Amino acid sequence: MPGEIALVVGAFDPAARLAGFAAEHRDAGAVASFLGQVRCGDDVGCGDDVDDGQALELLHYEPLTLPSMIALGEEAQKRWKLSGLLILHRIGIMCAGEPIVLVACAARHRRPALTAVDFLMDHLKSRVWFWKREKTATGWQWIEPREQDRTDLARWAPAAHS
Repeated sequence: MPGEIALVVGAFDPAARLAGFAAEHRDAGAVASFLGQVRCGDDVGCGDDVDDGQALELLHYEPLTLPSMIALGEEAQKRWKLSGLLILHRIGIMCAGEPIVLVACAARHRRPALTAVDFLMDHLKSRVWFWKREKTATGWQWIEPREQDRTDLARWAPAAHS
């Protein structure tokens, strides 16, 4: 398995995880990362906890989710010279401000690390077996993928690199 790739149930400390990752890859000239967190607004309300009637839930298809994340990590390592890779993705119910996903890549230089993080996030949003729904005052509602997510994914197609 390339680097550390995991589905996480419950909260995690992104700063501690990123600090640990950077310490493990001191030989890298660049460590790039992305932290996604539950936003307050369009996708979910601003309650402090689920009892306030505001939450985001990420569901997944267990037999395929982690294997597809691992395959994605392997693909990133084939495309760019990475010395390290970290992908943590939450599942379950989360409230505003909680981390959803942490992706970090270590490389000798910044461009491969930054580009690999961008690639991984675009694919995590569109190619991995996750479904999102939000809980509002009116109940649970599914969140459909946005057209921008499809556009972001399409830029990585082979024709886009020729």
